[in-house]
Amino acid sequence: MRYPFVMSVPHGSYQIPGEIGSSFALTEKEILESTDMGTRELFAALPVRAALWARWSRLVVDLNRGPMQRDPKGVIPEEDYYKRKIYPDDCRPDEQEVERRLQEYYWPYHNRLREALEDPEVKVLFDCHSLTGIGPAGAPDPFKWRKDIVLGNNGDLHGEIKPGLGMITCPGDILHMVKEAFAHFGFSVSINYPYSGGFITVHYGEKLALRGKMAVQIEINQDLYLDNVSLHLKMDKLAEISKRLHHVFREISRQL
Repeated sequence: MRYPFVMSVPHGSYQIPGEIGSSFALTEKEILESTDMGTRELFAALPVRAALWARWSRLVVDLNRGPMQRDPKGVIPEEDYYKRKIYPDDCRPDEQEVERRLQEYYWPYHNRLREALEDPEVKVLFDCHSLTGIGPAGAPDPFKWRKDIVLGNNGDLHGEIKPGLGMITCPGDILHMVKEAFAHFGFSVSINYPYSGGFITVHYGEKLALRGKMAVQIEINQDLYLDNVSLHLKMDKLAEISKRLHHVFREISRQL
């Protein structure tokens, strides 16, 4: 049995095409620090209708940005989350290179995602990310401890509409059901804090809502399975978390 979900993993890769990597100013470890480590292993392996994951690092193209977002942390970023420059000044991508990356790396992912969401059996899009255990300086929650799971539906701390953000991508009662499913299997959970949903959740969630479907952003705490010094996955911990996630999503599927 496959659960009626699409899992999107847009930041799970650390791979850099050779011709692009040669122009980077970042070290290998700094590139890893921009990777949602463990997300492909945890979420793309679930028995769902479709699972998509990025082939290339978000530093090459950020799939969770709108195609016209051209600021330093936009669709073709020029600085990472820690505000470090990705390129020396003389190697920054020009407009031609930006367009090339959109055509080669960005649109194929989103075209596959749109196609997957046309499946009439799909009920929920889960956009899957990971976050550090303590909020870094540039985050909405600097130097604060984070929950195991952060659920986002573009709403307030209760999962309801927050003025100024637009429509929610999943009804509040459904989001609370998802929260309880995670909590039942031992995860601490917050709603819309510190993140309430990025481009993929909001953009596709609005369209899904018109069809009686929904989108939810999930952030999982890397402290559950990652060595924060080496940035290597702890495989025994990862296997244990993976087993619990299978139970969580089976329960969510049962209640929808």
